[in-house]
Formats: sequence, C-alpha cells, structure tokens
Amino acid sequence: MPRAWMVVSGQFVWELGPWELGVEMIKFTVNGTARTFDGDEDMPLLWYLRDDLRLTGTRFGCGAGLCGACTVHLDGTAVRACQTPLRTLQNKRVVTIEGLSADGSHPVQRAWVSHDVAQCGYCQTGQIMQAASLLTRTPNPTDQDIDRAMTGNICRCGTYQRIRAAIKTAAKERS
Repeated sequence: MPRAWMVVSGQFVWELGPWELGVEMIKFTVNGTARTFDGDEDMPLLWYLRDDLRLTGTRFGCGAGLCGACTVHLDGTAVRACQTPLRTLQNKRVVTIEGLSADGSHPVQRAWVSHDVAQCGYCQTGQIMQAASLLTRTPNPTDQDIDRAMTGNICRCGTYQRIRAAIKTAAKERS
C-alpha cells in the first residue's frame, strides 16, 4: 500500500500504514473478488458489504441475527452478516445474493419467480441465500428439513407455503 504524507504540528511526516502499526490485514473474498480490510475488525460484515462495497442486496432487518434478512454464505454456510465481525473472515469466502447468480439463473432464484414467492420482497434475498445453503447440504429436503433450516428467516408477509414449494421445485431442478 502506498504511504501518504500528512502534516503533524506544522511538519510533514509519513502517515503510518496499518502494517507498520502491527495491525493485521484481514484477507478474504467477496463474490470471488479478493478483498483486504484493515479497519475496525469488530465491524459487522453487513456494514462492510453495504457501505464499503455497495452490495445492497444483503438487507438490514433486526441487527440481532434473528430475522435472516442479512443472510450470506460464509465458506458455503448460511450466516447472519449483521452478527459476523470482520475479524472472523481471514481467508474465508463470502457470497452475497449478487454473487449467487448475477443474472438470476440460480435454481432457487428461478423457483422463487415461478412460485411468485416475493410479496414485499424485503426478506427475500436472505430467504434465497438460506434456501440455497440448505440445498447444498440437503439436496432433497423434506418439509421438516425445510422448516428447520428456514426457521430463522422471518417473512412478515407470510409467504412460507410458497417458500417451501419453491425450495422443493429448486431441489427437483438441481437433481
């Protein structure tokens, strides 16, 4: 990283980079792009994605990890971005809704459209990311598997039956 000049007490001095202060750079990928971070390591991943990278598909819902609107994949597993501090991302892979499929061609996204799942749409990116993670782990889920996996994702519009039907359709398409 380039160093910059700054003025301290009327004199020019080198601004120290984080590597010179002993701060470890956090290295990880987001949607296949290598990233480094040297700021507040307690910052939630959600704010980094939305504010720094401008990936606004990941939504802020409750801020407590209870609603699922902020669900992303971390090394293939669904996690709540609002509760994932950046310090935990060293050498990890993050995938957001934007990285799941740029053109909406992922089987879960297609099933969501065919079943007209979204009503207001606010929770849908988190729902889709949770469902995609479920199908990676459990390719042919039962109703019980779906209910268990999707429990932490709240849909205020109550489209749960359509969500379940879309997940079953996506499972069939993937097999």
